Amino acid sequence: MSAAADASLLDHATQTIAVGSKSFAAAARLFDPATRRSVLMLYAWCRHCDDVVDGQELGFNAAPSPTHDAARQLALLDEWTRRAYAGEAMTDPAFAAFQEVATRHAIAPEHAFDHLAGFGMDVQETHYETIEDTLRYCYHVAGVVGLMMATIMGARDPRVLDRACDLGIAFQLTNIARDIVEDARVGRCYVPAAWLREAGIPRAELALPRHREALARVAARLVDHAEPYYASAAHGIAALPLRSAWAIATARNVYRQIGIEVKRRGARAWDERAGTTRAAKLRLLAKGGVQALGSRIRTTPPPPRASLWQRPRHPRRPDDGAAPPRAAHAAGA
Repeated sequence: MSAAADASLLDHATQTIAVGSKSFAAAARLFDPATRRSVLMLYAWCRHCDDVVDGQELGFNAAPSPTHDAARQLALLDEWTRRAYAGEAMTDPAFAAFQEVATRHAIAPEHAFDHLAGFGMDVQETHYETIEDTLRYCYHVAGVVGLMMATIMGARDPRVLDRACDLGIAFQLTNIARDIVEDARVGRCYVPAAWLREAGIPRAELALPRHREALARVAARLVDHAEPYYASAAHGIAALPLRSAWAIATARNVYRQIGIEVKRRGARAWDERAGTTRAAKLRLLAKGGVQALGSRIRTTPPPPRASLWQRPRHPRRPDDGAAPPRAAHAAGA
């Protein structure tokens, strides 16, 4: 790849994350340059796939055109992902970015296709009856992204990857709580149907203002459900290089704060999109640095994961060897 093409690819990925995820973009600046490049490349592909299936641009919820064929678009994404892994030349910037990062870091194909399966759940209009159903969706659209991101940062120990997956799941539970009304307006609902029935909210009336008080209790329940996943993820950062640990600790803090804000607002949580101020991000960035440094000397054992949702186990690959002793200790069982 020429220097110009190389720079153009990075510019595309940088612009994508700047518009598509302001929360993660702030944390991504903390990575060392090589890791940051790969993280941005992976994000650009994930964002592209999401937008192509939804007929949107950079994640903005708008109804796709009547001629949009989501199933056909998903099939094309699957085909181009296979071609990227086969080493074919990629002309689309998102797939050129993905091919670079997947090749450089030996990202397992099953992770990429698990991610595409999450978009398939949207295409199929999957019904989420229980929290376990919702967690399965969270794994596909975000937990597996955590696995791929952790792979970029050098993680190979399955116990470390479990913690990375937990962080992705926590992020997505937070997103669902923040975006309940926005999603409902475009015909989507990821909240367990059983929870809505318990709250007395008909699925078809999810976006109506008269249900805001009850909906606030449902959202708080989602935020609370994310907490043990955030707690689990905190014990995985010790296995990462220091700058990566700082970036991930910061991202964890920022997303968790969004959930706290949704819960604090109560029935007014959807008057405007919940987020964090610049001052809050700076405070959480500093806190992330302290947490990253503290993880180097932590002596308390991490909490067990037995009560958390368990990611699918694909066949063991040759490079899934044991992690260095410090990483194994930090990740826990």
